Amino acid sequence: MDTGVKTGYRLDVWERLKQYARPDSRFHWDFSKFIPDFKGSEKCVERIRRLPIYKTAKLLFITPDNCLERLREACIRDKKRFLMTPYAIKRDFFYVDPRRVPRGMEALAATLDGVERFAKPLTLRQMMKLGHLDLLVTGVSVVNTKGVRYGKGTGFFDIEWAIFRELGMVNDETPIIAVAHDCQVVETDFPYSHHDTIVDYIVTPTRTIRVERALGKPLGIDWRILSQELFNSIPPLRELVEIKGVKYPLSTPKDT
Repeated sequence: MDTGVKTGYRLDVWERLKQYARPDSRFHWDFSKFIPDFKGSEKCVERIRRLPIYKTAKLLFITPDNCLERLREACIRDKKRFLMTPYAIKRDFFYVDPRRVPRGMEALAATLDGVERFAKPLTLRQMMKLGHLDLLVTGVSVVNTKGVRYGKGTGFFDIEWAIFRELGMVNDETPIIAVAHDCQVVETDFPYSHHDTIVDYIVTPTRTIRVERALGKPLGIDWRILSQELFNSIPPLRELVEIKGVKYPLSTPKDT
């Protein structure tokens, strides 16, 4: 993985994205710290709600990206349960059950601050009892039409996917949607690593792309390349090693 090359792609797209992005209340225009909302993101929600994979989904995972706030609100209104992580996966996963959100509070409950009031934090052991995820949705910094996505460069979504895979909550057929502005979608072939999570759909304000996926999805955590810094900063990873019986950092990855 050439992180310098990946950074170059991100910087190129971030420059174009400034025309359409909405600033964050904390990080303003620093796209290395957050994935922004953008003009037309409400049209992405309309497109997703028309997809059969959304209509039949009962349990979703939605990343805490700004561009997905309206989708989280739609899930609450559509009575669909979803999981979400706090920023940087610093604590347990959030579980949002629409039945716990009072009528009229759907928009607030979909925000990063509001979810703290209405969601229930779950340990990994508790989360496993929910069963299989039907759909995952993530924002991107840049994504190509082959489904290779780059986030901010932190690797959080790849870790989230890998945790779910280790727990048996997803498999290679579990669909993933990337939500992006049209300027974030490129035709370029990207460098690809075995731990990069390929998406199945790309939804923009103007189109829905079904990816003809030729690459498999990661089988779990690659403990050999997981940095000590990330491991120490993400509490769910410490619970995962207990569940899996892994002796980090000496173990090799296991297929699940």
